[in-house]
Amino acid sequence: MAHTFNPTILREYDIRGVVGDTLTEADAYALGRTYAALAGDEGARRIAVGRDGRTHSGMLEAALIRGLTDGGIDVVQIGMGPSPMLYFATHYLDVDGGLQVTGSHNPADYNGFKLLLRGRSVFGEEIQAIGARAARGGWSSGNGIVEEVDIREAYADRLLEGFAGKPYRVGWDAGNGAAGPILDMLVERLPGDHHVIFSEVDGRFPNHHPDPTVEKNLADLKQVVAREQLDFGIAFDGDGDRIGAVDGEGRVIWGDQLLAILAGPVLKERPGATIIADVKASQVLFDRVAELGGKPLMWKTGHSLIKSKMKETGAPLAGEMSGHIFFKHRWYGFDDALYAAVRLIEAVSASGKSLTEIMDGMPKTTATPEMRFQVDESRKFAIVDEVRERLSAVGANVDATDGVRVSTRDGWWLLRASNTQDVLVARAEAKDEPGRDRLVAQIDDQLAKSGVERTEAVH
Repeated sequence: MAHTFNPTILREYDIRGVVGDTLTEADAYALGRTYAALAGDEGARRIAVGRDGRTHSGMLEAALIRGLTDGGIDVVQIGMGPSPMLYFATHYLDVDGGLQVTGSHNPADYNGFKLLLRGRSVFGEEIQAIGARAARGGWSSGNGIVEEVDIREAYADRLLEGFAGKPYRVGWDAGNGAAGPILDMLVERLPGDHHVIFSEVDGRFPNHHPDPTVEKNLADLKQVVAREQLDFGIAFDGDGDRIGAVDGEGRVIWGDQLLAILAGPVLKERPGATIIADVKASQVLFDRVAELGGKPLMWKTGHSLIKSKMKETGAPLAGEMSGHIFFKHRWYGFDDALYAAVRLIEAVSASGKSLTEIMDGMPKTTATPEMRFQVDESRKFAIVDEVRERLSAVGANVDATDGVRVSTRDGWWLLRASNTQDVLVARAEAKDEPGRDRLVAQIDDQLAKSGVERTEAVH
């Protein structure tokens, strides 16, 4: 047997496509067979499997499990829940890895798989190798068994282990995603007054798209916070690994601002520790970590890349602008929005201020939203190289960790190639609007020199 995947679904961090078009039931089965062979080569025998709340997740999960068991792997089926619950299962249960069926924060017709094996994320070249192995039919055979285990109570209890936070009045929006049922269990256990919306799982996402990093998706949460005069609000993406938040005045607290707040208590307990953020994060964050006595480290965008860097540096905390927050401090090092929410409540509590006061005290900067420019895939990385070479030649202050991040007296700007699409991503942040405009003009100038027109921006 052999199977050829549509190459577009073998992505950098996961396997993902449009169900019935680029991603099928046959793909799910073939992934199970291929993963089983890969796992078997590494001596893995038992694998946890979970799924999100999309309408087709059950069908894909059944085919995946069939593939795993036909490949000789025993499966522990944990049922529907957020991706971090599956990550938790790999630590809590006696298993050698895990697979989550999830379309993450993509539109309702998408689905896919996140893969873990032997304590690592399977990503990048390993995902391409899965494609190659399926195509040549390098499969194992066997008769694996399936058992069902309900770990929801254990997971909810673990989220609050050692919790030390005041009772707040909090709004919560699960966006009809897979985190909803666990959120309901969490607020029963939390002190305070909690107002939960859209915790019923509905894979059609009838209320709004489940991506809390896009401000318009937070409109319902802001309304609840305003109407009930709550202290703050917290939102989750479709599979519960990304967090969004608003303060008591409805102002969005972006990923880097959340990290700045969360870093305080961690550095109190771990003085001098490394805190990692991706290249899109504000200079304000890196300055704040240094001010708190930590070592700020700017790293590449991408949750698998950040997780690898955390292991290497022993960092107790890391985060991305996209709302992935990773705690190794008192947790397992994976991105879990429910756990980040619990730690946010603790951090606000420990500060002695309201979240609104914390936001008031943050240095004021003005940043562009993420600007995206459609470019030919073959030119994507070349353009970034050209820009880097031109800037280095004139002695600009350039950080080349991931693309180019240029610091000037006005602030900084970033240009990087997306790992997952044929686009260049740009962002700029300055102390004031004239400064921001000067930075954006530099981006335009560099793109023009490489033949990219401003009109190609896609939002």
